[in-house]
Amino acid sequence: MYQYNYADQTLVEERVAQFRDQTERFLAGELPEEQFLPLRLQNGLYIQRYAPMLRIAIPYGLLASYQLRKLAEITRKYDKGYGHFTTRTNIQLNWPKLEDVPDILAELASVQMHAIQTSGNCIRNTTTDPYAGIHQEEIADPRPYCEIIRQWSTFHPEFAFLPRKFKIAVVGTANDRAATQVHDVGLHVKTNDTGEIGFEVLVGGGLGRTPVIGKVINEFLPRQHLLSYLDAILRVYNLHGRRDNKYKARIKILVESMGGPAFAKLVDAEWEAHTKDGPLTLTDANFDTAIGFFSEPDYVGFDALQVQSDLQQQLNANKDFADWYNQNTVAHKIAGYRAVVISLKAGLVDGTYVPSGDVSESQMDALADLSDKYSFGELRGTYQQNLVFSDVQTNHLYELWEQLSDLHLARANINTLTDMIVCPGWDYCSLANATTHNIAEQIEKQFDDLDYLYDLGEIRLNMSGCMNACAHHHTGDIGILGVDKKGEHWYQISLGGNSSNDAKVGKILGKAVPAEDVAITLQKILDVYLEQRVSNENDVEAFSDLVNRVGVAPFKEKVYG
Repeated sequence: MYQYNYADQTLVEERVAQFRDQTERFLAGELPEEQFLPLRLQNGLYIQRYAPMLRIAIPYGLLASYQLRKLAEITRKYDKGYGHFTTRTNIQLNWPKLEDVPDILAELASVQMHAIQTSGNCIRNTTTDPYAGIHQEEIADPRPYCEIIRQWSTFHPEFAFLPRKFKIAVVGTANDRAATQVHDVGLHVKTNDTGEIGFEVLVGGGLGRTPVIGKVINEFLPRQHLLSYLDAILRVYNLHGRRDNKYKARIKILVESMGGPAFAKLVDAEWEAHTKDGPLTLTDANFDTAIGFFSEPDYVGFDALQVQSDLQQQLNANKDFADWYNQNTVAHKIAGYRAVVISLKAGLVDGTYVPSGDVSESQMDALADLSDKYSFGELRGTYQQNLVFSDVQTNHLYELWEQLSDLHLARANINTLTDMIVCPGWDYCSLANATTHNIAEQIEKQFDDLDYLYDLGEIRLNMSGCMNACAHHHTGDIGILGVDKKGEHWYQISLGGNSSNDAKVGKILGKAVPAEDVAITLQKILDVYLEQRVSNENDVEAFSDLVNRVGVAPFKEKVYG
């Protein structure tokens, strides 16, 4: 993974000292709130419903074991002993004291971490495929390009005060596992007829109040022009994006208003006139340096037949392990290895609901130790609010599963209904209209049979507490949106969303349902699926395929009668 050089470390430490001075002046009454607000946002600090919230950057989801140990230490020392992983693969602390934030930032800097540009109208954390570098179908590892973008965008003076926040995602496979089409910019690694690497560039995706799927504005951008072309996109947005209405300030509104081809012409004109073939042009040396940060670990060779035989015996002997293996491990390009998805969707533990994406300080410490032992000291965050050990020897899977089970981190529910993306909602967020955790708990109690969930197959359930769509409810197979009706929390349900290759916004089923009816409503929806899906001896129609085939009408009839 990327390691800070002297300049990186100096910049981050200087930012800590700067914010310490700003915070002290604010607390002393020497700096007005309206002046402190943009300064704290530039350092990832929000004021939520009951306390500040600090969002810590995890670039493209990559986290070293020593960094996770530091996060555990920080949550013990300055917070309430847990952190919350987000869909941008960052981690949030929900209860820090304002006066402690500079100390937290200083501790983060000691392990090459920060909270810079995790908020505010700037370029946010670039995200990517959690299986980057290890997937067999990969055209090229996207992480070096994410790192190049990170270095270019961090502290970029021209783009520190954009009309609105700006998000970039990069994937290196044909299968989109980073929701690139609902990003301000999505980059798909491609090769042309001569084998050269480049990018398909999408612009103008986004969710929130106005959900939009991104539009292709360049079918093949040679990789040496990556930064100069991105710079041109940001320049056009900075010049033409609206600043009079924050709800219409995202680049998606600009692209929608003028159309993709017209926006592409503006970008091409800006690029040709000002940035193409200039100082931002990348060289082979630049790429070699970036690729060098992500060299392969020292994989061990195996007697493949013996390892497979041992694994098969373990799978045959223990159904719980077999379920976990089938749901929570992913094929690896190196024989004898698997990627392991660590479910942060424990659900009910000893009768207490654990919110999606939450991980305790003791679990962080344990995961850091396990990553050192089993996965070269590295973890990855996912868009679905889970974690990944990317390089686990197949002959270590059983013992790893046992240890994760003891930590309540081995629930075999990845890609099932209870692998829910859930924002913190009303319980924390000052923007939320409704609670989410109580609804997720209600769903957990209704759907607690794993075999039933496996029979349902892959279903993505996303739930947001407001229209800002932090949990991407628009792109769930089933989306739930909390709304406020005269002080009461109600929940609007949509069907048919998708954040992968066939990205689309779900269709609203009908009027919102009261809080106590959400799980019952979901049961009715799933009953329709079980009744109407087509199956044969080789295949069962997926939930998403049924919705595409029959539309929302049968589900609406069942729910509303």
